[in-house]
Amino acid sequence: MSELWFHEIAESEHQIQNPVSLAKIMRLAQICQVDEFTRVLDLACGKGEMLCQWALHHGIKATGVDISETFIQSAKERSDELKVWSQLNFDVSDAKDYVQPFHQYDIVSCIGATWIGGGLVGTLEMMTEALKDPQDGLLLVGDVFWKKEPTPEVCEALGIERDYIPDLGGISDRFDEAGVELLEMLISNEDEWDDYYSTQWMTVSRFLRRNPEFEKATELREWIDHHRRVYLKYDREYLGWGIFITRLKD
Repeated sequence: MSELWFHEIAESEHQIQNPVSLAKIMRLAQICQVDEFTRVLDLACGKGEMLCQWALHHGIKATGVDISETFIQSAKERSDELKVWSQLNFDVSDAKDYVQPFHQYDIVSCIGATWIGGGLVGTLEMMTEALKDPQDGLLLVGDVFWKKEPTPEVCEALGIERDYIPDLGGISDRFDEAGVELLEMLISNEDEWDDYYSTQWMTVSRFLRRNPEFEKATELREWIDHHRRVYLKYDREYLGWGIFITRLKD
């Protein structure tokens, strides 16, 4: 949470706040066969672009939850812009505390924020409680994985312990541990990674030029410089990202 304000600035020009294209977001809707009868809960929804697009093109009803007031305000403005506000509800709330057993959703998603449940397994277990039909509902998670075995230098630079992030085989093991079956996946390519990160660089550069008196300018500049170096030197080579469509095992 200490980095939230960095992301609110760096992602102020992002429509989608993950390394994934709109085409894949819409492909995900097709895979899940969403329609006007589908109810979706999106945890850590950010600006809610996925929900807005699905509401516009498929008629879903949905709730998006995020701890950032800035992102939720953007989500509400976007739903107004696309004229889908009546189908969507956006709440400022801590996603890790939001799920309740009385929730009745057909799909529960957490795209790129599995830290809310302490990792992939805990997040999936938490998400399951919000399903209307646990045996038929879908759980969608976006998460990182190792594309290749990281060196200790890589782990130190990323500030991540080796075993916190799995490789794709390890993701399969964690799905087994959570009692879910992997049904399909959408893996991001390098263009999607580059677009997500490099848009941050441009956005922060513009922000600092337009706000020369910003009191936290040094912190922001150091933050973006560090993340740019780490991305170019390590993330791009070692980390992958994907959206995984799962369901509880029979």
